[in-house]
Amino acid sequence: MGTGCSKCNDLYKKVTELNSELGLGADVKKVEDLREILAAGVMTTPALVVNGKIKSTGKVPGKDALKKYLQEEI
Repeated sequence: MGTGCSKCNDLYKKVTELNSELGLGADVKKVEDLREILAAGVMTTPALVVNGKIKSTGKVPGKDALKKYLQEEI
């Protein structure tokens, strides 16, 4: 989730690449609508939300952290 800043785009790219690399087949969605972001409870972007759970806000986590967040929700 994010409004389109460079960090938001970087997070989306990393998550998309990991999804493919891990063969998860998850539906990765980039949410840029501020109302939808706020409705999810996110106050700082970029944010990673997996299965409705906020995993990270305000930063782009490293690859290992992202992998952990995704695998926790499989």
